Amino acid sequence: MKPLILIAEDDQALVELLKYNFESEGFEVIVALDGETALTLAEDRAPDLLILDWMMPRLSGIQVCRQLRRRPETAALPIIILTARGEESDRVQGFESGADDYVVKPFSPSELVARVRAVLRRASPGLSEETLRYGDLVMDLAAHRVTRDGRPVKLGSTEFRLLKVFMERPGRVYSREQLLDRVWGRDIYVELRTVDVHIRRLRKALNDDGDNDLIRTVRAAGYSLDEAAV
Repeated sequence: MKPLILIAEDDQALVELLKYNFESEGFEVIVALDGETALTLAEDRAPDLLILDWMMPRLSGIQVCRQLRRRPETAALPIIILTARGEESDRVQGFESGADDYVVKPFSPSELVARVRAVLRRASPGLSEETLRYGDLVMDLAAHRVTRDGRPVKLGSTEFRLLKVFMERPGRVYSREQLLDRVWGRDIYVELRTVDVHIRRLRKALNDDGDNDLIRTVRAAGYSLDEAAV
């Protein structure tokens, strides 16, 4: 699965340049040309990272960043702010708003790609690993095998993909719509309640020996992989 990058930038020429470079490097890219659209896409599509311009129509990048950090489903979303403002006070404001990195214009696309990879490695190590681990849960992507506390866990193909999404970003809350997008794809019509059915199957498989439930239900928001689940 390609990492999904949301680029929120109102300079169309820069958008096309960045989109070309990121797609050439193996990323999937979606675009927002204003702050309100960036908020909507960040919630609906659950990108792996947001590249966010400071000065945008409708909502500034700082406003978008602050709103995303206040919402449980996007609180952990990695964000890189782009801006022509390079003063120390501006950098401080950017980081205090919740940004993970801060890139001053002009910049080279290759440098931005490198920064994106670095932030993703810190925030989502599972995106580049063949073996994912969380607590006593181990997922071998190459062998298509899952174990919990050393015992094999039998999963169907859909449950395997669902667990992979969770294990790539432990603790992140995914809505049912986001899970449909990630696991089934946007081109396939599946009812929302189908997600609940597969979550129940996944829970049953993971908790077969009476282990603690690792899948947390977040009321009015969705699901996450969380050792603190009750």
